[in-house]
Amino acid sequence: MAKFFINRPIFAWVIAIMIMLGGGLAVTQLPVEQYPQIAPPSIQINASYPGANADTLSETVTQVIEQNLNGIDNLEYFSSSSDSAGNASITLTFSSGTDADIAQVQVQNKLQLALPLLPQEVQQQGLSVVKSNNSFLMVLALVSDSPEFTQVDLSDYVASNLQDPVSRTTGVGSVRIFGSPYAMRIWLDPAQLNSYGMTPQDVVLAIREQNNQIAAGQLGGTPAVEGQRLTSSIIAQTRLSSVDEFKNILLRVNNDGSKVRLEDVAEVEMGGENYATIARYNREAATGLAVNLATGANALETAERAEVNNYGMRF
Repeated sequence: MAKFFINRPIFAWVIAIMIMLGGGLAVTQLPVEQYPQIAPPSIQINASYPGANADTLSETVTQVIEQNLNGIDNLEYFSSSSDSAGNASITLTFSSGTDADIAQVQVQNKLQLALPLLPQEVQQQGLSVVKSNNSFLMVLALVSDSPEFTQVDLSDYVASNLQDPVSRTTGVGSVRIFGSPYAMRIWLDPAQLNSYGMTPQDVVLAIREQNNQIAAGQLGGTPAVEGQRLTSSIIAQTRLSSVDEFKNILLRVNNDGSKVRLEDVAEVEMGGENYATIARYNREAATGLAVNLATGANALETAERAEVNNYGMRF
């Protein structure tokens, strides 16, 4: 073969030039990656247990889920973490070359076996299974130089307007807010509860029963009478939304006819869902939205798409 090209140098030069031209054209079409695809695919399970500490989460949530993760194909290892805010995360790492979609389906099937064994509060919050890496790709920050806006205000804005558009961006595995949105905060007074002979569980049950939406039926439903032209649903009760409505929650009616309401045993206010995170930027109130890269996604393209979605929002 070498003798053939030595005897025909012009032909060899033509082939070399064609290879160089083809390589030059291919360079402009090749995808650009910030990080090479050497990391194995990973699946992340997220759970929330409001009011629980890290030890409770580890014993009642993460251990139960981990015991049901046996038998998944190509699973190398998994790790879990829990925090004092009631959030638990389990990351499963698979062998290189494993199809992340198939791995996600298998993890979801295993979670269905563990779901009935979890606390009722965790089942109500739900479990999320995402194809995401542990490390942050980028952090989008929202800062206010006005004292009128607190970290809770900014966090609620991010949760309401930025979280969903960014999480739907192609290549984004999951997002995390460094802060918490608005929530109705109820601060119980132990002395008042004791004086009325009540427990925190009594308050929880009363709130759960009265903060509910009930459909009472229909007006003009079938079988309709002659001349009936209007059909409407009747809603007897809607969910509470204001501080005054929560204050008026009835806890108990005494034998003498007096009533014990929530405002008698607690202080009700609109505040943050939790105060586990404090974010500041140059001593100003701020909040952040961390973006995790999806398994197999292009880091540079995903970061560019996330920034475009961020800049497209109106502040």
